[in-house]
Amino acid sequence: MAKHEELPIPVYSSLEPVYGDGSQLEEAQLRFDQFKAKFLEIFGHPPHIFARSPGRVNLIGEHIDYEGYSVLPMAIRQDTIIAIRRRDAGDTEKILRIANVNDKYQLCTYPADPNQEIDLKNHRWGHYFICGYKGYYEYAKSKGIKVDEPVGLDILVDGTVPTGSGLSSSAAFVCSSTIAIMAAFDVNFPKKEIAQLTCECERHIGTQSGGMDQAISVMAKSGFAELIDFNPIRATDVQLPAGGTFVIAHSLAESQKAVTAATNYNNRVVECRLAAIVLGIKLGMKPQEAISNVKTLSDVEGLCVAFAGNHGSSDPVLAVKECLKEVPYTAEEIEEITEKNLSSIFKDSPSSLDVLNAATHFKLHQRASHVYTEAKRVHAFKDTVYSNLSEEDILKELGDLMNESHHSCSVQYECSCPELEELVGICRKYGALGARLTGAGWGGCAVALVKENIVPQFILNLKEHFYQSRIEKGVINNNDLGLYVFASKPSSGAAIFKF
Repeated sequence: MAKHEELPIPVYSSLEPVYGDGSQLEEAQLRFDQFKAKFLEIFGHPPHIFARSPGRVNLIGEHIDYEGYSVLPMAIRQDTIIAIRRRDAGDTEKILRIANVNDKYQLCTYPADPNQEIDLKNHRWGHYFICGYKGYYEYAKSKGIKVDEPVGLDILVDGTVPTGSGLSSSAAFVCSSTIAIMAAFDVNFPKKEIAQLTCECERHIGTQSGGMDQAISVMAKSGFAELIDFNPIRATDVQLPAGGTFVIAHSLAESQKAVTAATNYNNRVVECRLAAIVLGIKLGMKPQEAISNVKTLSDVEGLCVAFAGNHGSSDPVLAVKECLKEVPYTAEEIEEITEKNLSSIFKDSPSSLDVLNAATHFKLHQRASHVYTEAKRVHAFKDTVYSNLSEEDILKELGDLMNESHHSCSVQYECSCPELEELVGICRKYGALGARLTGAGWGGCAVALVKENIVPQFILNLKEHFYQSRIEKGVINNNDLGLYVFASKPSSGAAIFKF
């Protein structure tokens, strides 16, 4: 029996396998009918094929995927669907026309050239599709698949994952784009290869993504969260206790990951690498060896554990406490340890050089502490789910782990913001067993673990104590509240539809 991640993306002729039955199916049917009609209206002919990829919520394991550690997300029902039509090879106009159901996104056109550079200084929403387009061609070439001359494509996009919410709207878009392009060219690859490919695709937009978002979007299974391991990518089903549900609530602070990367997201990636190199040197590696071989904190975990072993422990954080000072480091101090200037260490990464230009200091101790403790919490979460505890105790324990994770994200990693702190506090006050920021942070969403039987009341309390004042100020419209706070059980992953 082929493992889940070895299988190709499923191809369906109806919506049921993805959207279930009952009202959700009716809603999806209506959405797809309107979607097809819109495609016909814009392009004058029907699409050939559809692809969908869901957003995700990360339950635990924040900012550690790019350090090589496992994470534990689940897919949500919100997704991005793409309709695509391949134009005839004889068609003289070889362009990609990308339209959106939402009028706030204007039609984008690009040449049908897989080697085009993406203009990162001029941020356009269609760039995410081009990430998938470039990635597909690069991948097909690497696999020795014969690729015909590029042809024009007509593309329509409809996303229900709120943007800037930390629910991975960008990965849902890049994954569905890549899968739609594959489907349009009649090829399909194993899920784990597509997960890896789409992670690399998103780097075309300048974010140093770790791969969690793409892996869960592609590999999710209905009813399960997934423990995602990297190098190589694997997914292990984690069945959550039936008595608990996750409520996802938007802080209404938009996190613009691609725009603020140099000071926020990519800054932490650089701090983690520097922390890992300095740890390597302090624990006995030669500076040049550490610079060449150490890319992530997982690369030096063995040294940290060995150090801890000499002090009667197995906790890598012991080495962090001993080897990295708590006060922030200046670039000069790090250069003294590495015997090399920082810009030469990161010379191959333009996005890291942007970080060095923007940063005044580096908090190595705090970032490494967060990564090592958070990595441990992910496995504790999975072990708790499969333990012999009562359901009541399992839910309580999972909630405690989520609370500890939030504290670490907020204090050690500093990726929270005032709105998230307020929202997480309100979640806990009104009955959440655990609540934490989710996604990159600096805005976006919180996720709360709530007992199934109090979900409606819990959502009402959030409305009253967090959203009401913002509705009154006109930040959001009362009718749109369902987009900003909703309960979700684990949903299914990417799919191709041929009707």
